Amino acid sequence: MKQTIKLSLVAASILALTACNQKAEEKPVEVKLETELQQQAYGIGASVGNFLQKDLADKKGFGVELDQALLMRGFQDALAGEAKLDEEKIREVLTALDTSVRELQAEKTKADAEKNKAEGEKFLADNAQKEGVTVTESGLQYEVLSTADGKKPLVTDVVKVHYKGTLIDGTEFDSSYSRNEPTTFPLNRVISGWTEGLQLMPVGSKFKFTIPSNLGYGERDLGKIPANSTLIFEVELLEIQDEKAEAAAE
Repeated sequence: MKQTIKLSLVAASILALTACNQKAEEKPVEVKLETELQQQAYGIGASVGNFLQKDLADKKGFGVELDQALLMRGFQDALAGEAKLDEEKIREVLTALDTSVRELQAEKTKADAEKNKAEGEKFLADNAQKEGVTVTESGLQYEVLSTADGKKPLVTDVVKVHYKGTLIDGTEFDSSYSRNEPTTFPLNRVISGWTEGLQLMPVGSKFKFTIPSNLGYGERDLGKIPANSTLIFEVELLEIQDEKAEAAAE
């Protein structure tokens, strides 16, 4: 069974400390990947390297830049059985590093969330003044891109839609058009901006929704959708599936 090797910085250190007292080579080892054992050995090293490359880049993003030459020296010393820090000290310094990075990350997340909220509020205020934009009592903003004479869904309905979602800077975070596959969902199990907005749409129409963060994902940071993001969706309502099922049963 193939396994994906995932190593944390602590795990990588423990791996080095508990390895046999093999002397580090003074000259580069010729890379031969002809046998399974050779590939496995190289794979372990590459896995550690890939993890550390990403981990060091992430830490640098929070203002913590580690000396890569010292990192490599520590690894080599440990493999040679000559580590200059014992296991207890290694755990101590890495725990302190982890705590520091978590604190910096939390500070950045909070600052980014506050910035997103302020930028979103300004965007909403400006957008509300545009011709064709309607603002509901909840603060949801919508624009009719194309209309139709179809029935409007109820909150208890299951709907089928095509959509594209972007942040206010135009970054696309999701699109059923890109997947070339419409999405089906119960209208009462999505973000409240969608639940409210789609009930305004006749089947066959296409609307553009600008959704305040409190009607979207709020303070949750979902990666592609940062905390307190104002969201923009172009949505095409294709059908109400519950209505279709009821008609077929008659």
